[in-house]
Amino acid sequence: MEFTAVPSVSPAAPERAARRKGTQAVLEVRGKTRLSPRLLRVTLGGEQYSELRRNHHTDAYVKLLIASEESGLLPPYDLDAIRASAPEHLPARRTYTVRHWDDEAQTLDIDVVLHGDDGAAGVAARWADAAQPGDRIALSGAGGGYSPEPESSYHLLIGDHAALPAIAAALESMDPAARGLALVHLDHEEDMLTVEHPEGVELRWVIGEREQLFDQVQALDLSDTEGLQVFCHLERGLTKRLRRVLVTDRQIPRSAISISAYWALGRIEDQFQAEKREAIGKIDD
Repeated sequence: MEFTAVPSVSPAAPERAARRKGTQAVLEVRGKTRLSPRLLRVTLGGEQYSELRRNHHTDAYVKLLIASEESGLLPPYDLDAIRASAPEHLPARRTYTVRHWDDEAQTLDIDVVLHGDDGAAGVAARWADAAQPGDRIALSGAGGGYSPEPESSYHLLIGDHAALPAIAAALESMDPAARGLALVHLDHEEDMLTVEHPEGVELRWVIGEREQLFDQVQALDLSDTEGLQVFCHLERGLTKRLRRVLVTDRQIPRSAISISAYWALGRIEDQFQAEKREAIGKIDD
């Protein structure tokens, strides 16, 4: 990635950049589509779409700010004021890949995995399941950093249900002549989706035990890493193990790999994000 130096910057520019980074866009629910028994697409849109830092990475993500009903808070949120006066009412922050951007309609789609019944579902899953057209939500972003490189000779994508939107977006963006393999783990066969992908890129679903995904990656012939580009994002424990296989054992250059954990077993996102600064949350040895 190249960065172009700007010869002159006004003293106020860093302040404007900081404000821009923390900007909340308030969008409305425009529609919902059940893609599979456990995957729900929510379409958000509105005039503040342009407040988002739109980018063209296939793993672009936004952070939803979800306040509890009992808080009585409405978006946008003055997070500093809430933190100072009633921190227990701070909106939950949840990260989601942008599956589609529609600049003309000023809408974006996010795909939410629904886990269990209402009692077991997470904050975002409960919000998505109950959301109705016209409901408003604050979000910030977008972040992201991966896109398939056209010059790569082989693409290897590894993920689970949480990474499926980013993998699907990557596959759809590839050149028709691209070659590679996408390994996607799902707990249930009925959650498989029809995803467009180049003829030379195999989309292989791994259904059932998560360990099967690790075994399949271990069995791959990755002796030739020239021109290889890897996307590997899934549960934290498995991501750590796969990093050892890809980086330590197979000696794939770290610069050729986009790898991080999207979630961790037994953790809600607040804990998961906080642990990234601790030893338990690091995926690098």
